[in-house]
Amino acid sequence: MTPRLSRRRLIGSLGAGAGGLLLSGCDRIAASSTGKTLLGLGETASYSAQRLISDRAALAQEFSAADMSPFFRTNGNVQPASADYAAHAAHNFADWRLVVDGLVGNPMRLSLAQIRGLPRRTQITRHDCVEGWSAIGQWTGLPLGLLLKQAQLRRDVRYIVFHCADSFGANPYYESIDLIDAFHPQTILAWGMNGQTLSVGHGAPLRLRVERQLGYKQAKYVMRVEAVATLAGLHGGKGGYWEDVAGYQWYAGI
Repeated sequence: MTPRLSRRRLIGSLGAGAGGLLLSGCDRIAASSTGKTLLGLGETASYSAQRLISDRAALAQEFSAADMSPFFRTNGNVQPASADYAAHAAHNFADWRLVVDGLVGNPMRLSLAQIRGLPRRTQITRHDCVEGWSAIGQWTGLPLGLLLKQAQLRRDVRYIVFHCADSFGANPYYESIDLIDAFHPQTILAWGMNGQTLSVGHGAPLRLRVERQLGYKQAKYVMRVEAVATLAGLHGGKGGYWEDVAGYQWYAGI
């Protein structure tokens, strides 16, 4: 049984059958009965099964610079509507601060300059979108695990939540991962892409890269990192914007 391979083939088939979807999100797929079936595959069993039969500490494949895609889509929101975000972007995020809080012993507010001055990781990986397309890009950023160690997580923490600057209507965008993925060596808060500063379209000032999961987990415009014991009561309670509004799986492992 190879659930990761079969899932990827299904996603690729869906994207090919749709003729190369160009969406501003993943809502069109989610609205279809096929999409809901795909995205909800094994909703009850998938996460537990992958925990049991896959090595979640294994590294995602990394590539060489020669493998990088000549074009990498700016998918989903490409410009948050928030006036505060627009002001930060206009000043190159000089006054912006990343908030790290929740169930931590050492809450922090870090400038982008401070984050860039911390240990970094650069990796060239493939981004697999649920829409059916993939692209290979280079990401540079702060390993999330190092940040969480500095924050001193409490023993009851189970999830890390990423609150973002963008929204879809009245629904703020957010995502979450568990501590296994949070401390994975390839999980980073990326501030650079393809050798340059991350662009607004690709999620500046920071975007999450959790390389063992599908693209919709790679939250852009990260403003706050919150450590929590439960996802219940947080927005729709399912751990992410697409999970809440469209029934996507919370765990999107590939």
